[in-house]
Amino acid sequence: MQLPKRKPARLKDYDYSTPGAYFLTVCTHNRKSLFGNIVGGDIFSTPQIMLSSVGKIVNDEILNIETHYKNIKIDKFVIMPNHIHLIVRITERINAFPTIKYDIPNVIGKFKASVTRNVGKAFMPSVKLWQDSFYDHIIRGEEDYKEIWQYIDTNPTKWQADEFYAE
Repeated sequence: MQLPKRKPARLKDYDYSTPGAYFLTVCTHNRKSLFGNIVGGDIFSTPQIMLSSVGKIVNDEILNIETHYKNIKIDKFVIMPNHIHLIVRITERINAFPTIKYDIPNVIGKFKASVTRNVGKAFMPSVKLWQDSFYDHIIRGEEDYKEIWQYIDTNPTKWQADEFYAE
C-alpha cells in the first residue's frame, strides 16, 4: 500500500535564512490542549491564557530563542491551549558557522526539541508534544505585519471560533 504524498511544508526554493519577518504557527500533537486554558471573557474580564506547567516551559523557551540566536528576534507571540503563534524576525544572514543553520526550520526544530526535553524531565517523559511540522507565512510588508500582530493580540478572545479550538 502506498501512502499519500505529503504536501511540502515550506515554500519551494525559498531560503528561510533570508532576513525578514515570518509568521509561524506550531501545534501540539493531535491538537491536545497541553499549554493551558483560556479564562475570563465575561463582562468583567478579557479572555486570557492561564498557562499550565507545560505552557510555562513553552513560554520560557520562546523567550530563550533570542539568547541562542543573535540574529533572531521574537517580535510577538501568543501561547494558546494547543498551539502557538509567533512573529519571528531574522535581522541578518549569518554564514560564519557552516555547521550551524540560522534559518527558520532549524530554529523551530531546536525550540521544539528543547521544550520536549524539558517537559520530559519535569512531567511527561514519553509524551509526543508536537505536530511534525509547522505553518509558516513570509510576512510581505508593513500592512501584512500589522494584520498578523492584531491576529496574535486578539487570538485568545476568539478561541472558541479558532480553527484549532478543542475543549
